[in-house]
Amino acid sequence: MLKTTVQTFNNLINGEWVESGSGKTFQSINPADTNDIVAEFQASTEEDAFNAVRAAEQAFADWAKLTPSNRAKILNKAADILESRVDQYAEELTREEGKIIGASRMEIVRSAATFRFYAVEALTFTGETFPSDDPTAQIYTVREPLGVISVITPWNFPISIAARKIAPALMTGNTVVFKPSSDTPLIGLRLIEALVDAGIPKGVINFVTGSASQVVGPLLTDPAVKAVTFTGSTGAGESIQKAVALTTRTQMELGGKNPLIVMDDADVDKAVELTIKGGFELTGQACTGTSRVIVMKSVHDQYVSKLVEKTKELKIGNGMEKGVEIGPLANAKQMKNVLHYVEVGQQEGATLVYGGERLTGPEFDNGYYVRPAVFSGVTPKMTIAQEEIFGPVVAVIAVDSFEEALAIANDVEYGLSASIVTNSIATAQKFAAGIHSGTVKINRTTTGNLINAPFGGLKRSSTSTFRESGRVGLEFFTQTKTVYFGY
Repeated sequence: MLKTTVQTFNNLINGEWVESGSGKTFQSINPADTNDIVAEFQASTEEDAFNAVRAAEQAFADWAKLTPSNRAKILNKAADILESRVDQYAEELTREEGKIIGASRMEIVRSAATFRFYAVEALTFTGETFPSDDPTAQIYTVREPLGVISVITPWNFPISIAARKIAPALMTGNTVVFKPSSDTPLIGLRLIEALVDAGIPKGVINFVTGSASQVVGPLLTDPAVKAVTFTGSTGAGESIQKAVALTTRTQMELGGKNPLIVMDDADVDKAVELTIKGGFELTGQACTGTSRVIVMKSVHDQYVSKLVEKTKELKIGNGMEKGVEIGPLANAKQMKNVLHYVEVGQQEGATLVYGGERLTGPEFDNGYYVRPAVFSGVTPKMTIAQEEIFGPVVAVIAVDSFEEALAIANDVEYGLSASIVTNSIATAQKFAAGIHSGTVKINRTTTGNLINAPFGGLKRSSTSTFRESGRVGLEFFTQTKTVYFGY
């Protein structure tokens, strides 16, 4: 058998693809088959990050002066490039992260659409004028870029989350240093390649890979860094918040423990469909994933029976294979974490109705595969009802009333996304008003958000400073200056 050559990729600093000063690299591994090495990347150091920040700092003045229409041309061309390479990039994303190929294609297309959205929206993102009692004065505000932005992203949506941070940052005149997750550096690099091939000036976008503990220091504390936008765990977000200076702006979207309430007037089949889509698609690795299902006792048994029936039908395997609906977990740590919570759930008295075991056999032994798990008999204070698992584990909680369901839904430290299944408009309105969540869905899955609508959480799901996505996603990357113009 011929040995496949593994390609090594470099950092991008000041328009040049360069090796790390460490002289070391790390491997990106296919979670569906750990014998498959996707590529090697630079094990960067703080010095590499420092150099990237310097490059972004030096490029800022000229990029900020560039007309918005010229910045938009670059983003639109980058979007064209992403779409022209969708087949290649989708395959690489599936190999690197594990999601099914259809989901990877959708993510590439969504990232291109995000570039186009901000290329247009930023052209009308302006200040305001204010009336004055002085007829010889005009009062107005202008929106100005901040400077160097650190973009730190997770592995579960490694190109679409990066796109929704980088696009508004660039369009408002900022320069960027981008550090992707070490589990998915290749698709992050492809996003940067699209911008480079679209003609972005050197130093405007910089790319460094490696362990966060070895790299992020300058990305958080260098005086030139004016803002940090991060998506990841709540614990990591807390560490970033403590590290940055008082004057460094932060935007963080963090963990979730998202509930789906199933009322007694609900379409049970619809509720099951939404549970599987929200809880098991993407192998449960979405911050908005359905983790708790709070069900009225009158339909509880019917719901659980149908949920198990449909879960058993899910095809699990390599996301590149036709018909596969559930891929592997992203890495060994994820698999260990999910299996741990399955064990804890049983130890605390919940009933494991189905799944929860690591899959074995020739097609599974070299990957991180766990069968989706359904728990019943879960009480609100159990660990699996309180802590974010970030895997295909659904905890079903039986309740007697809407009021009880709403109280349980709110009784966690997170508030990212929540949904209800009901045919009652009144109940839906009470839910929307009473749920402590940044995203509220009615008869829809907890997962997913539009690129043109704001996205963000409450409580420990976010810093609750600036929302991402939509027109408001531009606000984080600009500062307001008020001008009193007398004549």
